[in-house]
Amino acid sequence: MSLSDSFSLPDVPSSELDDVDSLPSTSTESFISEDDYDAQREWEQSLEQLQLLLTMILVPFAGKYLGRKFAYWSWARYMEWMHNVDIRWTNKTAFRASGAVEAAATL
Repeated sequence: MSLSDSFSLPDVPSSELDDVDSLPSTSTESFISEDDYDAQREWEQSLEQLQLLLTMILVPFAGKYLGRKFAYWSWARYMEWMHNVDIRWTNKTAFRASGAVEAAATL
């Protein structure tokens, strides 16, 4: 048995490979007119833009914001438990606004 035999992939029929595809693709023959094809292409592009907006902007912002809120909350609980210090946020709206600004600052 040679080294190349250990890395060889088994032959898989093409019918089984079709089941593995994650997203179905549309062919141009299924559209009635060129306008339908253009509309479908624009729809797919707008879906891709929404996905990019979600993954590149909204999820990191929400993660940073919620992570900072959890860090402040856990720090306050630790200080109250370990050092018997009472932590109070005097202006909660300013605290929330500054947290949002800090989270958005490095995006």
